[in-house]
Amino acid sequence: MTIYKTDSRIDTSLSAKFESEVMPLLTEGGMTLVLDCDDLTYMASSGLRVIQKAMRTLVPFKGEVRMINVNPSIYDVLEMTGFSQFMKIEKKKG
Repeated sequence: MTIYKTDSRIDTSLSAKFESEVMPLLTEGGMTLVLDCDDLTYMASSGLRVIQKAMRTLVPFKGEVRMINVNPSIYDVLEMTGFSQFMKIEKKKG
């Protein structure tokens, strides 16, 4: 399992940085990537595309992407876009 702590924002200008940091972590087949979103307050659709790309990379190898400590507004977006149907997402506690 690999844990990646997100920045506070994954917007259009920062999604390339997010992708360049996350994708090299996916080199092992069958691994689990955990995105710790404790600091994340905003995610643009470009950030969702990076997560989708990571899922497409890992799932064929029985791997998965999980998100933990997700704030309620981002959780709502993940539910509305269907991401919660394909990955484990844990809301921030407290």
